[in-house]
Amino acid sequence: MSHPPKPLIVVAEDESELATLIATHLEMAGMQSQICNKAAHVARFLKSNFANLILLDVHLPDSTGFALMDELRQSGVDTPVIFLTGENAEVQKVKALEMGGDDYITKPFSFPELIARINAVLRRAETVHDAKITQNVTTTDRPFAFCGAEVNPQRLEVKFSDGVTENIGRKELGIFSYLAANPNSVLTRKNLIHSIWGIHADVRSRSLDQYIVKIRDLYKRHGLTLDAFRTVHGVGYIYDEGA
Repeated sequence: MSHPPKPLIVVAEDESELATLIATHLEMAGMQSQICNKAAHVARFLKSNFANLILLDVHLPDSTGFALMDELRQSGVDTPVIFLTGENAEVQKVKALEMGGDDYITKPFSFPELIARINAVLRRAETVHDAKITQNVTTTDRPFAFCGAEVNPQRLEVKFSDGVTENIGRKELGIFSYLAANPNSVLTRKNLIHSIWGIHADVRSRSLDQYIVKIRDLYKRHGLTLDAFRTVHGVGYIYDEGA
């Protein structure tokens, strides 16, 4: 009988003794840990590794936890974050939560409480991802127009002006959604892949191009040419919303 993988927790804490102690309690609770003493170490690790959660100290030697979280979110890393700090100021807590932090724990803390809060955030994260169709689309997204047709994420369908409704796959839906959300600008293949498959996905440009061909063929069957959706050779694609 196979066991589910242990959650990986990044411990971003510059106090080495505390970091080691946290890692020990995480292991006792059935989790894995990766200790990073600097913000740069966290960013570098998450560039090529998946983590379930980040325990993020507000004050790190080379940056702040707030600045690091902002950097991670801008680069597409949406790993849940619990902030750790020795400050009990309400303004810090409010800032952490308004930035999208999932929880905030003030030092000193008890380890049973820390583990309980980690488990609570992990459970919420699982529920959030249950609704995801691709990295950028959920089953609760509303229908939207795209090049003369209506795309319905809730039903994975495209309704054409000739009255015919066609089923589409998850990745095609992700492409539709990303293009509709980013009109009138050149979109690189890498950004498109990361937005749909995830930042750590090992997906080749050729695979993406195959999905694009399927979308073009779908529209062609209903007399639509997709002139507004063009290839930018050597770079990616552009969707001219007004074309």
